[in-house]
Amino acid sequence: DGRRVRVIERDLNAPNRMAGESLIPGGYLKLIELGLEDCVDEIDAQRLLGYTLYKDGKEAQVSFPLEKFQSHVAGRTFHNGRFVQRLRKKVASLHNISLEQGTVTSLIEENGIVKGVQYKNESGQVLTAYASLTIVCDGCFSNLRRSLCYPKVDIPSYFVGFILTNCNLPTKNYGAIILAHPSPIVFSPISSTEIRCMVNVPSEKVPSVSNGEMACYLKTQVAPKVLPELYDSFISAIEKKGNIRIAPNKIMAAAPHLTPGALLIGDALNMRHAITGGGMTVALSDVVILRDLLRPLHDLSDASTISKYLESFYTLRKPMSSTINILANVLQKVFSASSNPAMENLQHTFLGYLRLGGMFSYGASAMLCGLCPSPLSLAFHFFSIAIYGVGRLLLPFPSPKRLWDGAKLLWVASSTLLPYIYSEGIRQMFFPLTVPAYYRTPPKKDPKRNFMH
Repeated sequence: DGRRVRVIERDLNAPNRMAGESLIPGGYLKLIELGLEDCVDEIDAQRLLGYTLYKDGKEAQVSFPLEKFQSHVAGRTFHNGRFVQRLRKKVASLHNISLEQGTVTSLIEENGIVKGVQYKNESGQVLTAYASLTIVCDGCFSNLRRSLCYPKVDIPSYFVGFILTNCNLPTKNYGAIILAHPSPIVFSPISSTEIRCMVNVPSEKVPSVSNGEMACYLKTQVAPKVLPELYDSFISAIEKKGNIRIAPNKIMAAAPHLTPGALLIGDALNMRHAITGGGMTVALSDVVILRDLLRPLHDLSDASTISKYLESFYTLRKPMSSTINILANVLQKVFSASSNPAMENLQHTFLGYLRLGGMFSYGASAMLCGLCPSPLSLAFHFFSIAIYGVGRLLLPFPSPKRLWDGAKLLWVASSTLLPYIYSEGIRQMFFPLTVPAYYRTPPKKDPKRNFMH
């Protein structure tokens, strides 16, 4: 749009982390909308066409419904650092964008309006940068979000991650999710020679890596549940020094408060469990929505007016963000609760529902991969799963015990889903047309170039 943009990044070196390694098809389509699809080229990214779920010797394959799209549309898995460097290279090629390394320490506010940021550059010098609009996207460990939202962070579990080599997953281009007790295990290829393994461990039971407890836990409690074709590589990866990493799975519903001159996006605004790999898709969807909102604006100088107009962003993002957020948070809760008989029933019910095929598996997989951002569809399928589960329990004929088990299943399903719907906002999710900000039109201003970061 010809705007001058300053990007201040904490560290311009290639990140070496296990977050942000999965881009589901819905996220890839957002890359295309942004003209950034070539950023997954030349980084040995792997096509992801779905997942195979394993439970007690049974399996269910979830294939992404990609039949209506061109052949190149699929999920992608890769090394996060390689992808980020491709994005930075693209940014550096644009003449109206300046990219620099620095640590933003605070927002500059005057009379309740954010005017810019204070930051330290590479040499430690304290500098200031001013802009008509400051977009804060400093990630899950954001130190700026407190002045822009009401953060309530929950950490239900940690992902223990490491890389496997010299092995292949059972089905090419498909990840694998093992619903094991005590920890669900996720495998996905991140290069032509490497498979990322992520073990979900409850927050209250995380063994120490430094004293060897984690390696012992993985070998004795987790390894016996691993697929036979991956077992040897799994053990070798655990024994490789420095290969095991731990990252918190943070959950935080978006609870922004309007602050003229600033906008919060990405993990700084909203986080969900990482088990479905939907985080980058939500972030890219946010970018597309924000771009479209900003496109008709030529003058950003009236911060209060612009802030009221951009309030619609928080409602417009709900279809994609709430669908992916709730699906991820609910699935991690269901997959991680093998000691609860009702949750165990819900796991088997979910796998059985997927095996029904047709609209049942199609709808569930479309939501899982970001191609059906619909809260109504999410609610429909979740309660369809619960009703299907009750039917399974009552057949071939109901008995008092089966009726009681069915009631418990419905209660567990409802008590798992409804709190997440409430935290996302019932009105914004299901009745967005009743939200006043939804209708706001761009303010009329004289054409004028503006600077933002």
